[in-house]
Amino acid sequence: MDSRSSCVVVTGFGPFRQHLVNSSWEAVKELSKLGLGNDMELRILQLPVDYREVKQRVTRIWEDLQPQLAVHVGVDPAAKAIFLEQQGKNRGYRDPDIRGFRPERGVCLPDGPEVIASRVDMKAVSRRVAVEGVAVAFSGDAGRYVCDYAYCLSLHHGNGYAALIHVPRLSHWLPASLLGKALQVIIQEMLEETEKARLKAR
Repeated sequence: MDSRSSCVVVTGFGPFRQHLVNSSWEAVKELSKLGLGNDMELRILQLPVDYREVKQRVTRIWEDLQPQLAVHVGVDPAAKAIFLEQQGKNRGYRDPDIRGFRPERGVCLPDGPEVIASRVDMKAVSRRVAVEGVAVAFSGDAGRYVCDYAYCLSLHHGNGYAALIHVPRLSHWLPASLLGKALQVIIQEMLEETEKARLKAR
């Protein structure tokens, strides 16, 4: 078995703007308590909402750990559901990060393609998973901020074996424990889709 067969990296984001507690990281911490089962090694990492730091850390994830799948979790404050993002976009990053920095010309990968799609079929995953208490939906536009930037980089370095999940803000009805359980169910399903994609690619 190769080094990509047993490690999954899941990242959440740190505080930004008015979000002093980022539900994405709270959900990832809950997931780490649950694990992914099947002897799957789970590594978690908090990313700052900082384009330059994200570029370094995402590159290192793929160079050092070579995961079977990298899953990036971000918060969508307006969302009422969990969204599975099918693709990362290369251009349009004009909103400043927590340090006031914007990527040059709003580009993630100079000379890169406009769009990079995940090898995970997010529509199929969103149809199959059921999480009591929260809806799971498909999305084709991840919103052009640091989470989409991280996703585009990860898809590039990981040859499409990456995912981005947007979660809503925490609330009385949607605690971190429920989001963590939802991540577990979703990522287990994504791993099945990943295996199908690898078999097709052989």
